Amino acid sequence: MNKPQTKIEPINVEHPKADAVNRRDFFNKAWKWIGVVAVVEILGMFTGFMFSGRPKNKASQKQLLEAGSVESFLPNTVTAFFGGRFYLSRQQDGGFIALSLRCTHLGCSIAWEQEKQRFICPCHSSAFDINGEVLNPPAARALDYYPVIIENNIVKVDIGTILERNSFRKEQLQYA
Repeated sequence: MNKPQTKIEPINVEHPKADAVNRRDFFNKAWKWIGVVAVVEILGMFTGFMFSGRPKNKASQKQLLEAGSVESFLPNTVTAFFGGRFYLSRQQDGGFIALSLRCTHLGCSIAWEQEKQRFICPCHSSAFDINGEVLNPPAARALDYYPVIIENNIVKVDIGTILERNSFRKEQLQYA
């Protein structure tokens, strides 16, 4: 018996077109674009870091915030002005100093503890007295302060100028 012969038709397989992107090429191009985007982002962050900060001309930055009348602040008290980013401290002898609410160690916001008569940093427990002088490290220097101006018995604070210092000196106080 003869087996009938079956005719086998060749299968026509289409080859990918020359301009089609294969998987490997697609991922290579994708990784290159991701790398380009990452480099652009890093350059943007670096540029932002290098050119951020305070302007060099501090004279034009004067911004006076009116705190209140001299009589409204009792001696040996501290009043918070969170919008102005400072505490206004009135000393026992009547002098005023506006202390930054940023710890000089890492920049955390400090808090005034009335019962202990000190500022405390919640991040690393640095402590400062009513003058902003360091009581407990790791902060290495006194709190920064803002210039205080007293005109017509009104206490004003220049929140556009912050002054760094290593320790408290009597000439940093402003008297009425």
